[in-house]
Amino acid sequence: MRKEVWFGLSIMAAVVLAAFVLLPPLAQMTNGHLGLMMLALVVVAIMLGFPTAFTLMGMGMVFAWIAYRSSNPALAVDQTLDLMVQRTYSVMSNDVLISIPLFVFMGYLIERANLIEKLFKSMHLATARVPGSLAVATIITCAIFATATGIVGAVVTLMGLLALPAMLRAGYSVQLSAGAITAGGCLGILIPPSVMLIVYGATAGVSVVKLYAGAFFPGIMLASLYVLYVVVLAKWKPHLAPPMSAEDRHVPLPAFAQVVSTSVSNKVLPGLVGAIKGKRNAAVPMRDLLNHLVIALLPALAVAAIMGAIYLKVTAPLPPVEAEGVVAMGGNTVESAEETVAGVGDLAEPKEEGGLQPPPEEDATKDKAAKTAKTVPGAKSEPADTKPADAKPAVAKSADAPAEPAVAAAAASAPVVAAAVAVDPAAAQARQAAPTSFWVGLTSCAVALALFYAYFSFARLEIFKMLLGSFFPLAVMILAVLGTIVFGLATPTEAAAMGSMGGLLLAAAYRRLNMQVLRESVYLTAKTSAMVCWLFVGSSIFSAAFALLGGQDLINQWVLGMDLTPVQFMILAQVVIFLLGWPLEWTEIIVIFMPIFIPLLPHFGIDPLFFGLLVALNLQTAFLSPPVAMAAFYLKGVSPPHVTLNQIFAGMLPFMAIQVFAIFLLYTFPAIGLWLPELLYK
Repeated sequence: MRKEVWFGLSIMAAVVLAAFVLLPPLAQMTNGHLGLMMLALVVVAIMLGFPTAFTLMGMGMVFAWIAYRSSNPALAVDQTLDLMVQRTYSVMSNDVLISIPLFVFMGYLIERANLIEKLFKSMHLATARVPGSLAVATIITCAIFATATGIVGAVVTLMGLLALPAMLRAGYSVQLSAGAITAGGCLGILIPPSVMLIVYGATAGVSVVKLYAGAFFPGIMLASLYVLYVVVLAKWKPHLAPPMSAEDRHVPLPAFAQVVSTSVSNKVLPGLVGAIKGKRNAAVPMRDLLNHLVIALLPALAVAAIMGAIYLKVTAPLPPVEAEGVVAMGGNTVESAEETVAGVGDLAEPKEEGGLQPPPEEDATKDKAAKTAKTVPGAKSEPADTKPADAKPAVAKSADAPAEPAVAAAAASAPVVAAAVAVDPAAAQARQAAPTSFWVGLTSCAVALALFYAYFSFARLEIFKMLLGSFFPLAVMILAVLGTIVFGLATPTEAAAMGSMGGLLLAAAYRRLNMQVLRESVYLTAKTSAMVCWLFVGSSIFSAAFALLGGQDLINQWVLGMDLTPVQFMILAQVVIFLLGWPLEWTEIIVIFMPIFIPLLPHFGIDPLFFGLLVALNLQTAFLSPPVAMAAFYLKGVSPPHVTLNQIFAGMLPFMAIQVFAIFLLYTFPAIGLWLPELLYK
């Protein structure tokens, strides 16, 4: 019997033994202990190979019936069926889950557009001078393609067919090659847009938008750590990752580039400009020269557009000053002016003894005050009975001779108020001065562009053209989907719909869109979406049964009785999730165990968003840890016969250690994951 089978059986035996040892005798067992037994039985059933979703539903319904039967046997069956219907309907009405089939459909379309071969070849040539260039190109290609598709099995399988033979032919070790492919292929479940983050957000009640913003930099950090490990290992032990030969780094040049590089200059800009201006290259078509000049200037144009947008943002004029700033000095501007007019030189007429004014005159005064108030922005009219009584005769008798000085004073003061209102918007329309940091960034970009074009040869231009045809379309689509989500321009569902349209356009642009590709993508999308939705239904029923039995309360009392600090609880939770990654996949861990951890977070003052980012990093181990390391089995299925499963497992272990180090970095420096959500969603 294989070692992997013995390992799996030993874990199942350990779970069953722990259940019998830790649980009390059957006569003393409460409903809470039955909940813990249900949890252990579900883990064992899943490891035996039973479908996860239906195992959760079946166990949940049986133990929910037991919980209802203990309180009211007559209604146990009806209450259990009602629970199943209500939980299923709650999953069906969850708007967050609509984005899952759209993202999955986008991934399958991109997978069948056959972009990965062009992407790997261009990345390989672009990183030719980097130590361990093949492994580095493999990790970068896996990260980009896994981010675009989110389908770990597809990425690992395709890269196993494409990159593994190339690395083995180049003399790379089997362990390093297998580790780079499996670890890079699993990055798609962390870097957004990720289905795993959607599932966690729906389970924990955390905003998917914030999860996407928070997981962006941890995902890039993990991919960078992988690349750094490969570069250091290739530099330290070159026999594990031999450098590329000059023949492999050679890039064939088109005919016009050979002529221009030999007769004018090997550098792109001087060569193209000289060929356009001079008559010695009359044999070179002018259209080719102009087209390649535009392509060569694309980096400079992109930098200019980005820096121009940043300049417009940082120098945008201040919003105009509202009139409330003037009114605040004395309340209502019009009423304050009228009171000033009435009180100048004590020229106001004395208040009449009766204190009652004729109704028509009072109404006219109100109308006049209301009309005057409407002419001043931000001014608010108040009821007439809140004004001083002597203000009404002053306004009503303004045409009399004794009030002429008051009118003159009011006329003199009116331009002051108008000027205060009119000058502020004019001053606010002036653009602000750009900060020093902008000019520092602009200078840095200019220096970087100068260095880039100083070494930009025609060979590098060909590599850049290959990247334009493979890397940049994917990058633009991913950034467009993420940008619309993170910056609040669209919901995840709307962005997923646009991503699906982008996948259709990419497949059509590469002439891979046909009825067969569309049919397969739709079928696989329906299959994957149905699996995820059934998982949610089973998880919802299971969680309800677990709560009815009191298992959640029992776990809460046990954890709180340990009197842990937040740091100790966080370490305990991550260790448990890490160990669960050995026998279970990330889907089971999220839908079964996250509802157990989430209610404990408020007691320890832990942000569910930050906890979710740590869990997302930790769940990378679910695909890289034996015996249920699905990435290893995907790779084994397409690898040569001499590549054993043990070699693949051995190659994944260093990358698992890097994942643990990344979790430590994220916990030590939470700003890696929380800075962007706090910046965008204060």
